[in-house]
Amino acid sequence: MNLNVTRMKTKITSLKSLVITLGLLFTGVLAFGQRSDMQYFRYYDQRGINVFETSKDDTIAYDGLKLRIGAGFTQGYQSLNHSNGLTTSSTPPANLYEMAGGFSLAQANLNIDVQLYDGVSLNLVSYMSSHHHNEFWVKGGYLQIDKVKFLNSEFMDNLWKNLTLKVGHMEVNYGDAHFRRSDGGNTLWNPWIENNIMDEFTTEIGAELYFKKDGILGMVGFTDGEIQGNVSDPSTPDGAKRKPSLYFKAGYDKQLSDMLRVRLTGSAMTTKSSASNTLFGGDRTGSNYQYVMENAPVSLSSNAFSGRFNPGYRDNVTAFMVNPFVEIRWP
Repeated sequence: MNLNVTRMKTKITSLKSLVITLGLLFTGVLAFGQRSDMQYFRYYDQRGINVFETSKDDTIAYDGLKLRIGAGFTQGYQSLNHSNGLTTSSTPPANLYEMAGGFSLAQANLNIDVQLYDGVSLNLVSYMSSHHHNEFWVKGGYLQIDKVKFLNSEFMDNLWKNLTLKVGHMEVNYGDAHFRRSDGGNTLWNPWIENNIMDEFTTEIGAELYFKKDGILGMVGFTDGEIQGNVSDPSTPDGAKRKPSLYFKAGYDKQLSDMLRVRLTGSAMTTKSSASNTLFGGDRTGSNYQYVMENAPVSLSSNAFSGRFNPGYRDNVTAFMVNPFVEIRWP
């Protein structure tokens, strides 16, 4: 009898939890529909195209807690042929996967953004379906601070007028290419169907501090140097221990007139020692080309990065990137 009562209580508790969760989600949908504008925010729709770092323009007044719940969905149709070009009898051709026109696996993202306080926001992105991880998979989440009114310090308020701090497990701001790439179900910001052949993109745990003023951008950041948390203390083959990644960015981004905008940035990133650095292989969603130039047998997760090249740098890595950008708008 006591066991049955305990089970009944457990079921009631679970039901209450489900009702509370659905209530919170419904509240989030209402907040999305009624109060969707957020401070210092890059929108996921067409307003986010050609946007890089978020602006320091204080154009939206804080009027309380806000919650945005949204999603990105991408369904592609592929009709490609491939061949290896080997015809000599001494070198038999590889058994390439036989392709025909068809729909590739749809990819979907879940986006949650919260305005916690004046100038303080939270971002969480999850992959609901992707070519590499077909199951639900969290990309990362971070806290962004553009104002520090909660410190009740006039000195800090004045200091923070040109500063932004991001802390969490987030997309590393190395270079500008990651702002214009396809990311699972979020493909609207990419003018092409796929990303670079060498895709310098990863998510790591750390912090980034920005200075932004009159078009001038400066950033310094550090992370644990790996795509996920790790508390082990292994030595690399040369005897070195795991070290953090340090990276820097400087640039100029200015709307010179109604028709002309120019941007030029330079980035550098270095990791002296890492158990598994993923600067060139940090994407957990996969390519938008499915099985192109892949030898049979294939599987979606094992052959998720068709069309890309990963040099496999996993320990000592130093990289640089320069990105020019010009935007011309005709009247």
